[in-house]
Amino acid sequence: MRRCAAVALGFLVCGLCGGSARASNHLDTPAVIANPQANIGDIYAWTAADGHRLNLVMDIVGHSFSDKLSYVFHIDSGPEFGKTTVTTEILCRFPEPGVADCRLGNLDRARGDASRVTGLEGARHRFRVFAGLRDDPFFNNVKGTRAAYQVAFAALKQGVTTDAAGCPKFDAATAAKILLEWRHTRDGC
Repeated sequence: MRRCAAVALGFLVCGLCGGSARASNHLDTPAVIANPQANIGDIYAWTAADGHRLNLVMDIVGHSFSDKLSYVFHIDSGPEFGKTTVTTEILCRFPEPGVADCRLGNLDRARGDASRVTGLEGARHRFRVFAGLRDDPFFNNVKGTRAAYQVAFAALKQGVTTDAAGCPKFDAATAAKILLEWRHTRDGC
């Protein structure tokens, strides 16, 4: 099965602790779709088992980073949810191909090639950054999903019956067409 690559910007931040959060938005606006380098696919955050490091991952849809954008994590932490006492910003820019310039607030800075497997460590060893192409094990066929939705919406407009729970009951031909669209995209991914 062919997999599409995703660009991942990942951080391992030492000394920061926080809870875990997940986010995903795969049906973006036309403006974001027009600029894949600005289109964030997923953001993941979790603490390491030792409780002393925060791992952050940001996937973008584009196959490279923009030299005109800043990629930023805003991190708040505190003793309990909603009562933050510390705010930290991790900001990365990519001024030229193959060069990452990342700052952990005023605490540390890493500049150089962050695409190596080991990433790039900050000068004060407070964080590590990786920025480069990676296989996305959670590949979401966004174009196929949108095409499948369009088939379903068209059928709904024509008056598909629903079951007792209010779920649409598509006929076999419509269900097959939805599934076919969901499995394919125009660019082969």
